[in-house]
Amino acid sequence: MKSLCSLTLAAVWVIAWPLGAVHGQSAPGFAFPLQADSVRFAIIGDSGTGDAPQYAVAAQMLKQRATLPFTFVLMMGDNIYGGHKPADLKKKFADPYQQLMASQVTFYASLGNHDNPAEVSYQPFNMGGKRYYNFRKGNTEFFALDSNYMDPTQLDWLEKQLSASTAAWKICYYHHPIYSDARFHGPDPDLRQRLEPLFQKYGVDVVFSGHEHVYERIQPQHNIYYFVLGNSGELRPHDLKRSPNIVKGFDTDQCFAMFEIAGNNMYFEAISRVGEIVDSAVLPKPEQKK
Repeated sequence: MKSLCSLTLAAVWVIAWPLGAVHGQSAPGFAFPLQADSVRFAIIGDSGTGDAPQYAVAAQMLKQRATLPFTFVLMMGDNIYGGHKPADLKKKFADPYQQLMASQVTFYASLGNHDNPAEVSYQPFNMGGKRYYNFRKGNTEFFALDSNYMDPTQLDWLEKQLSASTAAWKICYYHHPIYSDARFHGPDPDLRQRLEPLFQKYGVDVVFSGHEHVYERIQPQHNIYYFVLGNSGELRPHDLKRSPNIVKGFDTDQCFAMFEIAGNNMYFEAISRVGEIVDSAVLPKPEQKK
């Protein structure tokens, strides 16, 4: 097994924006603004292995809170792999994130294909017994979806909630990506057909997903930012295809990402389990088409 030190040279590859496009500038090592009224959070995906890399990511999250004191974490699904007994929940969630929760960090989960549906009632996941739900923080509203079963009832709920939202920023997150250049699964075109029209119609700004055990920042699609982060526990090394659809990709180690929404800008860093900044940028709020 490779040591953590041997992974510090993990490859990060970049696909440049088309000439003249203005979608945010990469800024490795930039400073978060830490505005008083900003929304600060982290995201993890496919995390629940109970293995050493998951614990290393959790430790790195705790360390990086000195840079951005995020108050909650979005989970992209596959929160608990394998068994779902109390001992599994402890080993694969409660123990690795114990210090974060002790620091009043709240986790908001979505369901992945390896999750037990009963996780909706696991209190630390804050799902309120529901497969899909929404909540608001400051000027941002978050919509957690269940991409395992995108039935008409869920789509109707999503349309009603999006249309009623008065938040400046709207963020959806769920497990299966509708855009991805990973080899193992790739994008889900059926899910894209169901969700994307609603995202466009009601001005969704950002979409997060997991499932692919890599990190991807996708070229904006229809004026929406898409991120795939499914390597906070599981990892599928060298799974990404080089593609002009990807702004940045990382597939050689586990990682997580931190975000701050401050006014009309979103600041973020994706950070590996050994503390390497693998992607960062300041992204302006998309201008919604009328």
